[in-house]
Amino acid sequence: MNYKEKQVELSTIPAPEQEQQLSPVLLSDETMKQRCEKVLKEMKKQGFSTIVIYEDLEHGSNFEYLTGFLTRFEEALLILHEDGTVYYVLGNENLKLAKHTRLKGEVIHCPYFSLPNQPMYDAENFEEILVNDLFNKERKTGLVGWKLFTGRDNKLFDLPYYIVETIKQHVGSENLVNATSLFIGDNGVRTTNNINEIAHYEFGAALASAQMLETLDSLEVGKTEMELGHTLTSSGQPNNVVTIAATGKRFEQANLYPTDKVVSLGDTLSLTVGYKGGLQSRSAFVANDRADLPTNQQVYLEKVVFPYFKAVTAWLENVHIGMKGNELYQLIEEVLPKNQYGWHLNPGHYVADEEWMASPIYPNSEVVLKSGMMFQVDIIPSIEGMPGASAEGGIVLADQQLKTDMKDNYPKMWTRFEKRRKYVTEILGIELNEDILLMGNATPYLRPYLLDKKSAVRIKK
Repeated sequence: MNYKEKQVELSTIPAPEQEQQLSPVLLSDETMKQRCEKVLKEMKKQGFSTIVIYEDLEHGSNFEYLTGFLTRFEEALLILHEDGTVYYVLGNENLKLAKHTRLKGEVIHCPYFSLPNQPMYDAENFEEILVNDLFNKERKTGLVGWKLFTGRDNKLFDLPYYIVETIKQHVGSENLVNATSLFIGDNGVRTTNNINEIAHYEFGAALASAQMLETLDSLEVGKTEMELGHTLTSSGQPNNVVTIAATGKRFEQANLYPTDKVVSLGDTLSLTVGYKGGLQSRSAFVANDRADLPTNQQVYLEKVVFPYFKAVTAWLENVHIGMKGNELYQLIEEVLPKNQYGWHLNPGHYVADEEWMASPIYPNSEVVLKSGMMFQVDIIPSIEGMPGASAEGGIVLADQQLKTDMKDNYPKMWTRFEKRRKYVTEILGIELNEDILLMGNATPYLRPYLLDKKSAVRIKK
């Protein structure tokens, strides 16, 4: 389809209905067992006899994938052998969590991973804690951080220097490689999800949608960024990205967080909230209509919003199981040419515990999109002299068997999926591809004039 000829309009339409009584879904013992089996299978396939997974709060999702927990303010290592032997290297305040981990193993106390000035308890040298016997050296040893370095060099490591150098002393530089791709690379074990994992992550994605819709409805001139940020957050759930409520100029004095700055008529406004499983983001004007915009930006709809919405529509109507990453990249390049609309990151990426896990959507990507993959529809136009537009949200690809299993095992979630599809097709006019299920009901609802709460962008019938 020629999306340049598709007609987009700003129209009076109902907003998505608020989804109520969302409940967390815990990962089952069977899911955690499957995760470990997937990792062990891939280790053997790639010739690893040991992998060492590094964790801190910002870079812990590969660790959490197997253990079910993060060490919060400390660091940790998970050492896994190909026969399933597990060692945990933990700091002072996480020794108590060892008995709760979903993957059982031997615990080694390492106060070096603790906070500054905490007791060392006459600790041995780090080299004496990370002893030779912890490593099976029959074949390669892999270090798992959180960076792929775009596949350029498997000898680059994003773990602290003292950890890398100590492990090198035990296994040798020649046998030590970056193994992060085992988890998040083009064939990484974390790139596909079973129904329990999807239900687990759908809670966060749906919660982000609910809070975004509530925040949009609460928006008024005179409110502060902090009041909007308060509405964006919910239920004590951990955010996987900085919560953004920024009116007018952003990043003043390098600040990233909501302040007591007041929302004013004619401001641009950015809103973002993310939880495990999904994120919602909006960029638009604090305005009632075109007349409230600065004179040089009154073509905002035609120059930015409508072309952006066409690209999102193309994404949602065409992405399917069996498609290659490069095909999706070229689709967005065709509908929203980079040299004209200024986007420069991947137009979509995997999402899981972290907001951006990795992305198979890049030039010449041969990665085949599969059932069970979860994505953020994330396209960021940047046109000189114009503010941006955003209706970012998450989806999951599902074949017929996965859909049937969802319907049978998580009927409430399945009902939400069906209602979201009906809204997007009937109200927004987007012919959602049959392989796509929307993880939240705010995607891709977009109000370009935020004070006009009855109007949003849609495909013209």
